[in-house]
This record gives sequence, structure tokens and C-alpha cells, in this order.
Amino acid sequence: MLAGSNARILRYIVVAGIILMFFYLFSGSRYDTIPRPVPAPNHVQAVSQSNLQNAPAASRHVDSTQRPMPADRDRQDAGSPKPATVSTVSTDAPASNPLADIDPGPRANATFVTLARNADVWDIARSIRQVEDRFNRRFNYDWVFLNDKPFDDNFRNITSALVSGTAHFGQIPVEHWSVPDWIDEEKAKKVREDMKERKIIYGDSISYRHMCRFESGFFFQHPIMQNYDFYWRVEPSIELFCDIPKDPFRFMKENGKKYSFTISLLEYVDTIPTLWDSARKFMENYPEHVAADNSMEFLSDDDGQTYNMCHFWSNFEIGSLEWMRSDAYVDFFNSLDQDGGFFYERWGDAPVHSIAAGILLNKTELHFFDEIAYFHMPFTHCPNDAQARIDLKCHCNPKDNFDWSRYSCTSRYFEMMGMQKPNGVD
Repeated sequence: MLAGSNARILRYIVVAGIILMFFYLFSGSRYDTIPRPVPAPNHVQAVSQSNLQNAPAASRHVDSTQRPMPADRDRQDAGSPKPATVSTVSTDAPASNPLADIDPGPRANATFVTLARNADVWDIARSIRQVEDRFNRRFNYDWVFLNDKPFDDNFRNITSALVSGTAHFGQIPVEHWSVPDWIDEEKAKKVREDMKERKIIYGDSISYRHMCRFESGFFFQHPIMQNYDFYWRVEPSIELFCDIPKDPFRFMKENGKKYSFTISLLEYVDTIPTLWDSARKFMENYPEHVAADNSMEFLSDDDGQTYNMCHFWSNFEIGSLEWMRSDAYVDFFNSLDQDGGFFYERWGDAPVHSIAAGILLNKTELHFFDEIAYFHMPFTHCPNDAQARIDLKCHCNPKDNFDWSRYSCTSRYFEMMGMQKPNGVD
């Protein structure tokens, strides 16, 4: 019995040894075939400040969309990781993408501009990605952020990482974000209380009034903005539905355009009951500023006697800063500002800009960017041409297009400019 038991134990030991040997050989070969981890791309690590300093101003960013190809992985595994690169153009665009066919030539002296607060950081981050992905990653225009309070490090770090150009941060002077001394604050307070009772949107908001006044007359006066000739206004939580292959800034410059839009609509009449009276007073006092071939027929149904409430929606606008800084526009704003309607009523910057463009500019200096598909709650502009929507890789539903709504003024603009409307539109 003992001998038999010893024999069985010996067999168990031999079998166990064979199993362990095979397990060792098998497991060893498996680990040898697993690729070594690819080193983290250098742009995730610290990028040499000297490299950035020596890079052209328009390319001081790292293209984080690039990924190592299989051949690159092999080289990295061999101990030769690729160095970090500074790039201005993404390499992932297919050859058929119309964005790859960009007109050669110099960029315009232009910037994006955004009025935002620190709490808006994630909403503006969404907007930046929209603009960068659809347009600016290939053009690298700067971005100016303005705030009535200092921007915190979180806002600065997040936005700086997202923009492909240079980010600039500016604080608004107190005198541009406060009630001027000629305003009767008690009267203004009663107006806000009355508008609150009547449930007029933003009717009781003093900060909204500061914003409208600032956008109407001061954003272009900020020291940072003095460095540029054109601006593109971007607000939080917007969406761009189509690729933008051509440079709108260059288009504006090369074609003598001063103001452009994508959406137009009717203003809420209870917010601007005396705005047109102030505009007419300005025209009487400054006839030299009224353009000969102006757009009065867009603004008025009776040759300027009354205002029809049509305006360009200013949350998207591309415009000339030289025009904004001109004597004509500054005189226009100062005249309106003295009348007090920003505080005694609730004048918006959109009708202010629109009336200014309509009477101070020749109609040939205005432009409708049909190809820039845009959304800002609650309205959408989707290009009217079906082939353009395909070519520009649009994802907007043309049925959502606000252009031909009864509350839109785009049809009136087409008529004024002698432009052909889409089939089926009166």
C-alpha cells in the first residue's frame, strides 16, 4: 500500500511539473507579444516655452488632434518617441473636404470677441469648439474675452487651451459698465419695476442694460480691440452647422463690407418705444453722417417716419472696427446715449447696431452670410441652397430655417438688395 501510494504521489508531482512548465512557456510568450505602452505624446507634457516663443504668432498652439500612425508606434516602441510639433493646420481633413481648398493670401487683421463672465466658461467652451472645428483651426485668428470683473485662472486656462490663435483677456472699465451721471436713477428704477410687472424679458435687469450699452458703444473702444480692424462676435452656447471654407474676414475686407449678419427679426416694441425718435433726431442734427445710398427701406415702411422694428440679430455679427470707431458711429452712439433709453427703456444693442448700419452705411457695405449656418436659442439660420449644404457638410435641418418666417426680416433685406429668394418664398 505504501509503495502504491508513493507511486501515485510521484505521478502527481510529475504531471504538476509538466503543467507548470507549459504555463510558464505559454505565459512568457504572451507577455512578449504585448506591445509596450506608447509614450504619451509630447504635447501632453510640457512644451518648451522657447519653441512657442520662436513660433509664428498665428501658430502658437499644439495640434492635439494628431495621433501616431502604426509605423510611428513601431518607432516609438523602439525608443525613439516623436518630438512635439507646433502646427497650424489639422492633417485629418480628407482630400475631398472643401475646407482643404482655402484661398491663398494673407489673413485680415481681425479677432473674435466675446463678452463673458467666469461662470460662462463651459458654455463659451462649447462655442469655441464650434468655431474652431468649423473654421478657425485653419486660420488661427485671435480671441478677445471681455468681462466687467477679472477673469479667474480657470476661465483663462480652459479658453486658452481651446483657441488656436492667441487669447487676450480684458476687464471693462467701470465707466463703461455703470449708470452715467446724467441718468435719473430713481426714474430708471421705476421703469425696471414696471417692466417686471409687465413680464418684459430682462425688463428688470440692470446688468442686461449695462451689457446692451457696452455692446452698443464701448466694446470697440477697449484697448485690446484697438489692435484689430475687424471683429466677429461670438456668444456662449452657439452652434455652427456647416464648414466655413472661405475667410469671412478677408471677404469683408476685400469687398468693402462694414457689417454682416445671418439672422434678422422684429424687435420687441415695448423695449424701444422712443429709439426711433432718437435716431431721427440724430439724422436731423448730423445730416453729413447719413449715407446717400442707405438702407432706410429695410428699417421703415414709410420713408423714415416710423420704425418697422426690423433689425439684424447682433449675437452673430462680423463688422468693421474702423467703422465703429468712425466719427459717424461715435456721434450716433453718443447722441442716443444722452437720451437715456438704455436705462429709461431697454434698448438692445441689436436695433442700435442695425439702425446705425442702416443709415450710416451704403447698402452695398452690408452683407448676408447665407453660407454660415448658425444657431442661437431659439433661432436657426440654415443655408438656402441644398447643394451648398452638402458641399459644406452641414447638419442643420432646412425646415428649421428662420429666414422666411413671418417674424424674420430677411425677405425684406432680399427685396431691398434685389436678391432672388428661394423657390416658393413670397
